[in-house]
Amino acid sequence: MTVIVCNNTPDCIRGHLKRWFIEPKPNVFVGTVKAKTREKTLAYIRRNAPDLGMLVIASDRSVQGFNIHTFGVTNRQVVEYSGLHLIAEKWEETPAS
Repeated sequence: MTVIVCNNTPDCIRGHLKRWFIEPKPNVFVGTVKAKTREKTLAYIRRNAPDLGMLVIASDRSVQGFNIHTFGVTNRQVVEYSGLHLIAEKWEETPAS
């Protein structure tokens, strides 16, 4: 299983992704593809839309059963905490009093 979340996907990229994925919500693509197909699709997107920000969650043989990658500028950040991959949003740390 692969989930791709994009920021403002151009129509040509959206059409390319719809070959293998469904789009249950705008800019969110979900599908079951082989790793090679996924990597070729992501390479195509990075080559033809280098400014597109993407968050990619794909099945893996890790402890969690998936792996997370980001490409380009996104408002989410992948953080590894105690061996687990987590998604972090922007946050502000309050100064210690």
